[in-house]
Amino acid sequence: MTKIIHGAIALSSILLTQLGSFAAPPEAGKMIQVSSKQDNLIPYWLYLPREYATSKKKLPVVIFLHGMGERGNNLDRVLVHGPPKLIAKGKHFPFIMIAPQCPNDGRKDRESAKSFWWHPEGPIDKVKNIIDFEKKRLGRIDPDRVYITGLSMGGFGTYQIVSRHPGYFAAAAPICGHGNRITDKESLQKAFANLPVWAFHGDRDNVVRLADQQKTIKLLEKGGATIKFTVYPGVGHDSWTRTYNNPDFYKWLLSQKRNQNGNGSPE
Repeated sequence: MTKIIHGAIALSSILLTQLGSFAAPPEAGKMIQVSSKQDNLIPYWLYLPREYATSKKKLPVVIFLHGMGERGNNLDRVLVHGPPKLIAKGKHFPFIMIAPQCPNDGRKDRESAKSFWWHPEGPIDKVKNIIDFEKKRLGRIDPDRVYITGLSMGGFGTYQIVSRHPGYFAAAAPICGHGNRITDKESLQKAFANLPVWAFHGDRDNVVRLADQQKTIKLLEKGGATIKFTVYPGVGHDSWTRTYNNPDFYKWLLSQKRNQNGNGSPE
């Protein structure tokens, strides 16, 4: 079914579409919810920029991974932070945006629960499935300009998905996360060796310690990575608001292209 939602959540309408295996893409400049009966996909927001309607060129895509508090089965929760929040408030971006929602299996024990972006047996590989699905469906995603970013748990997931799919992304921007849970350190280093990365953290973060992301970055740099790392003085866990509100962040991200620095090859 299709339902048009009007309200303060967005300056333009948000279309809610329930998909079987396939459906028409959203109207350019709009954002829709996408859910599928396919087991290899999870629900996500999909945004197409106005440029989608005015040009036939392939467009970059930014994948946004939310934090732990936004897990569940209600996609509206994903709108509380980052690019989805800004788009819902009427912000225009010149890229396709995909923001999946991590399910919540209800387990409180992080050692046994798998419903986290960082868990190798969790839903992180389904994020790549979504990208591949939309590449085929839209036919307009530039495979050399696929970018991954995420905050907190999504920052963990950013490290995880890059390590699992080396050569797939053009750049990565993990925010207040780290990759220390990844056991195969050599594969992690190789995946990031030539990948443009801009990482962010607050020096007063008492949820995900700054030292933990510094540890990951030190490991990656030993593997040959060159990482841009911004530490916000006096900032706690919320190092994402100023990052995603910064035009220079998007300018940097969109300037990266796969293979321009030897960073990967098609899978």
